[in-house]
Amino acid sequence: MIPRLFYAVIVAMLCSMPMRVMAESNENSFLAQNYLDVSPSVEHPVEYCGEVIANAGGGEFAPYYLMSNNFGVLTQPYSMLARISAKRTMDLNRRFSWGFGADLIGGFSSSRGYERFSIEDNSMVMIQRRPAAVRLQQLYGEVKYRSLFLTAGLKEVGSAMLNDRLSSGDLTWSANARPIPGLRAGFHGFENIPFTNGWVQINGELFYGRPSDNHWLEDHYNYENYFVTTGRWINYKRLYLRSNPHQPVSVTVGMQAAAIFGGTQNSYNDGRLVEQSKSSLGLGDFIDMLIPRQGDSYWTGNHLGSWDFKSSFRVDNKNELIAYFQWPWEDGSGIGKLNGFDGLWGVEYKRAGSGIVTGAVIEYLDFTNQSGPLHWDPEDFPGTTIVDWATGSDDYYNHFFYNGYAYYGLSQGTPFMTSPIYNRDGYMRFVDNKVRGFHVAVEGEVSRAVDYRAMFSWRQAWGSGYIPRVSKVSDTSAMLEVKWRVPSVSGLSVKGAVAIDRGEIFGNNAGVSVTVAYKGDLKIWKL
Repeated sequence: MIPRLFYAVIVAMLCSMPMRVMAESNENSFLAQNYLDVSPSVEHPVEYCGEVIANAGGGEFAPYYLMSNNFGVLTQPYSMLARISAKRTMDLNRRFSWGFGADLIGGFSSSRGYERFSIEDNSMVMIQRRPAAVRLQQLYGEVKYRSLFLTAGLKEVGSAMLNDRLSSGDLTWSANARPIPGLRAGFHGFENIPFTNGWVQINGELFYGRPSDNHWLEDHYNYENYFVTTGRWINYKRLYLRSNPHQPVSVTVGMQAAAIFGGTQNSYNDGRLVEQSKSSLGLGDFIDMLIPRQGDSYWTGNHLGSWDFKSSFRVDNKNELIAYFQWPWEDGSGIGKLNGFDGLWGVEYKRAGSGIVTGAVIEYLDFTNQSGPLHWDPEDFPGTTIVDWATGSDDYYNHFFYNGYAYYGLSQGTPFMTSPIYNRDGYMRFVDNKVRGFHVAVEGEVSRAVDYRAMFSWRQAWGSGYIPRVSKVSDTSAMLEVKWRVPSVSGLSVKGAVAIDRGEIFGNNAGVSVTVAYKGDLKIWKL
């Protein structure tokens, strides 16, 4: 059963929410957000940034922590990249505001071999693939009116629940993969629900996007067996409710949901197309992603998401201790929490001021239950005498019609489950989604000019429910990153990182990266 009530609530709230609400980003002034405009003479600058990114190391891929939760910027063991960007952020103190962003990455990256079936040789051959020399990372425009916003284009958007710098990654919508082009609308931050006197706030968002990685999928698929699906669309929505954040204890609860729909599935055997299936794509299908309905045999599209919970405890009215969890679901059994202890369980510490430790995260992740090993629907087998149901084998991030829940090979959810980009045999799905482990991260300031971030994780994997491993595999990953803000040159910084992987999941990778960045403001007009 898909949570129709959840989707209906999201749509109703986004369409009917009154405008007289208070934005979280302007908690000190309700009037400034809803009734007053900033003086037209106030300058709102354009921020620009230029970066040179270089990394080198040993192994088949860049180490896990250099790759993960970085919007797909770095994947290869050797790279020399230049990145230039400019953006104008929306002014949240005005009733109406607008913004834009442009971000371009170019340079050289080393290649990596993937297997492909050769009809001429009647065997698998190795082909070399590398990222494009130039790519558009971001290009977007956005507008805001009071509490609502609309964004169009390519924009990096991470987790609405977790700390992308320290967490292992959101289960439904993380900062791991490249941004997807599309339209995004919702509330800009949390807003007071009328008549609750500020005790209950709401946050909601709706996104429709068209992934542009068709060529990547066709270029990395092995064409020996199974399938590759291109031309798909994606829908994302969430609804969070939060208690008053000004109190010593604040609670956030809600759900995220993503759906893949449309597209064409091509199945191959020994290099030859044996079957082609197309999923419908019309106005009704876009509506069905909001309030899904069941087709002849299955629900329209591939639906997945998470139940989310977070509780914040303010210590001495300054520092915060945050406990949170995310429970994944792929169908009705997961929504009903029949998947045992599966999920992400974490604790985060936030320091209000500077210090050796300004933030820390400890997380435990478990995806081994998946509602049990069996899935049986008697309606799939007319005439069967077995009338009982078994709604297990959730097979997280995988689907019978679509590729794994990834974009350009990188997981759109948590990178803790090995992304398809690691599958050098050209298999376009998640191989190790039955995984268990932990993640630890800490950051702080060594001095006014020097920051650091350290991360460590360990995991074991058993393959998937449908294709289990003969024996379990494990992996250990770690990273230390140091950033120096050059005191004598405002806006100039140098960041260095060293990272390592050891094990059978990500491989034995080691590497270093150096990033030199310069940021500034252009005040070329007044608004």
